[in-house]
Amino acid sequence: MNRRLIQVAAFLLLLSPALARAQGLLLVENSAERVRLPRPIMIWPPHRPHPPRPVPPPVSYKIKELDVQARLIDQVAQVQVSQTFVNTGRRQMEVSFVFPLPYDGAIEQMTLLVDGKEYPAKLLDAKEARRLYEEIVRRNRDPALLEWMGAGLFRTSVFPVLPGASCTISLRYSQLLRKQEGLTDFLFPLSTAKYTSKAPEKVSIRATIESGEPIKNIYSPTHAVEIKRPDDRHAIVTFTSKNKVPTADFRLFYDVGRGKLSTRVLSYRPDAGQDGYFLLLASPEIKSDRLKRTKKTVLLVIDRSGSMSGKKIEQVREALKYVLNNLRQGDLFNIIAYDSAIETFRPELQRFDEKTRAAALGFVEGLYAGGSTNIDAALRTAFGQLRDSTRPSYVVFLTDGLPTAGVTNEMRIVANAKQYNKVRARLFAFGAGYDVNSRLLDKLARGNFGQSEYVRPDENIEDHISKLFNRIESPVMTNVRLQFVFDEAGKTGYQPVPPVNRVYPKDSFDLFAGEQLVLVGRYRKSGTAKVTVEGKVDGDLQKLDFPATLVEKSGDDSFGFIEKLWAVRRVGEIIDELDLKGKNDELVKELVELATRHGILTPYTSFMADESVNLRDVAGNAAVVGRRLEALGEASGAGGFAQRAMKGALQKAQQAPSDPAEEMFRFDSRAAAAIPFSGKADREFKQAAQNVRNIGNRTFFRRNGQWVDSRVTKEQESSLRRVKQFSDEYFELAGTHGRRLSQYMVFDEPVLLNIDDRAYLIEP
Repeated sequence: MNRRLIQVAAFLLLLSPALARAQGLLLVENSAERVRLPRPIMIWPPHRPHPPRPVPPPVSYKIKELDVQARLIDQVAQVQVSQTFVNTGRRQMEVSFVFPLPYDGAIEQMTLLVDGKEYPAKLLDAKEARRLYEEIVRRNRDPALLEWMGAGLFRTSVFPVLPGASCTISLRYSQLLRKQEGLTDFLFPLSTAKYTSKAPEKVSIRATIESGEPIKNIYSPTHAVEIKRPDDRHAIVTFTSKNKVPTADFRLFYDVGRGKLSTRVLSYRPDAGQDGYFLLLASPEIKSDRLKRTKKTVLLVIDRSGSMSGKKIEQVREALKYVLNNLRQGDLFNIIAYDSAIETFRPELQRFDEKTRAAALGFVEGLYAGGSTNIDAALRTAFGQLRDSTRPSYVVFLTDGLPTAGVTNEMRIVANAKQYNKVRARLFAFGAGYDVNSRLLDKLARGNFGQSEYVRPDENIEDHISKLFNRIESPVMTNVRLQFVFDEAGKTGYQPVPPVNRVYPKDSFDLFAGEQLVLVGRYRKSGTAKVTVEGKVDGDLQKLDFPATLVEKSGDDSFGFIEKLWAVRRVGEIIDELDLKGKNDELVKELVELATRHGILTPYTSFMADESVNLRDVAGNAAVVGRRLEALGEASGAGGFAQRAMKGALQKAQQAPSDPAEEMFRFDSRAAAAIPFSGKADREFKQAAQNVRNIGNRTFFRRNGQWVDSRVTKEQESSLRRVKQFSDEYFELAGTHGRRLSQYMVFDEPVLLNIDDRAYLIEP
């Protein structure tokens, strides 16, 4: 698209952004005094981007609220931003507002208002911007602005903000979005919002996507967004946080096209001599005709033992009613209620219609709790009703206790379930409360192609089961398998090569209408390839091909998040392997190495946040991890619940966390307290807020008063080069490498940094 077309698009769409750095910051211009950018002084939680300063600066501000409204139309974006700053100091601030330009994109128009008054904004090119950044960094002895070295920016004239007063800055602008590998890439850098004296009270982002073609994949690698699709050509993506300092830029990918399935592949390979990383997104067609959706079989296997009495059984009844009210004509179903005995709604599967629905609702109303727990017999009865392997079949299995009747041996129950399952049905196991045998449920789910999920005592069982049913309601393609096929030079056509490994999720899977598949893995072979997607649609085998390119070496870190996401899922997989199959020294060593490189701290590796721990002592750290992993021997109780909920969250992660401390206790902290070493782990997670930072695609640990890049090797450190902060050489490094490097030079303390496989110690 030439410049004239861009101008026309911008004019027609009024104002818009894409990879937009609309989130800006204030530069304090008070005479010649040194004024650093403000940093919040906080204790855990939440994250603290910088260590506390002994004396707060005399001039400071906070970001009270940030609201972003983005409208993405085809490849052009409109963005409107409202940002409120408050002068938290006792003196008037003379400030200018700046925001760096995104990537290499050009902004055609920008309107900037301060409290409703329009201010002119001057566009500085990269050279002018660098001079300004360097001038302010030198004057204020503050490295923070180096993060945007190498980019242009807009800057307003100076305006006053009285002590205690607030000012609201509004931006509107337009920009052409970057497109990569068929995906449109929208970036909104929230990272400037970490320069504030207190956490913003609210940060909200709302991005609407409009397209003339059906919208397929929508994915954020950075934030847990909510996605609504009113129809196949419109989508609404939202994110909100309160009283939290943003630690990562907001990024959103989406693509459009026709067809039943859309597949896109992104790749990242920082070192041509090592395996690369790939991310595959796949979204099935969103069907509007609900009557034509693939027919499925759903078996609801419900624990009604004595421990389910009271509120639990009431929630189960409501969950069953929800499922029964949302089945489709042509679906097959049955309900199996078990305690020490087994009772079925009907002796065999029933075809869903109004008559069977009404009868089933009556059966549900008559459920009551009492008796022991015969898990083996319940599964035998359920799987025994499934005989048609051409239909997608789902077994929803719920228990709140241990097997106490019939077969009670864990290994036998698991082996029997595999034998009973003749049609490759997928089992979704729900553990309600802390008294379940969580390891048994994990083994049942893994052995029967499904997943396990854990419901805390204060959570509603109905919410969990209805959420699962909404997901599996409309299978589009079942037993899906992927294959990468490369076009080898000198050979006719595509030749199969086993180029990918350690792919997660593993094995085959099902795709559901409206669901986003996020698959990650590693690759050995680079080049142009095709992805073959094979699976069953309405019982018939179908095969679809899509193009893909796996890069030989990445030129920058724009797709570095793929490596981190793969590492998060790999950590979950390692813990799962150790849990279900027993001790493995090689896996423990790999767990330590991943925790060190990527800052993925679990209860088993959180001790690495302690400044006294030698990060390069892999054997010693592996020994500590091995001892802590013995806690996985606890199959039931709150500790077992917490550990299995945690590993499941890692295995299913959709984003890689930017804050190593913040994400650790996403599972129930009360349950986690039952882990034998949880007291230590809790203290260590608090230490992580102080001693571990994830910036961009790197992890830094504080050691001996300095920050250490986890990528610096012992050999590199033996011949390190010392660079004085704010020296000419310091700015030369930042200017030469641009944001690819300068984002890692924003520490107030000494930092040991890997730059092109050479160690640099940057000292204040």
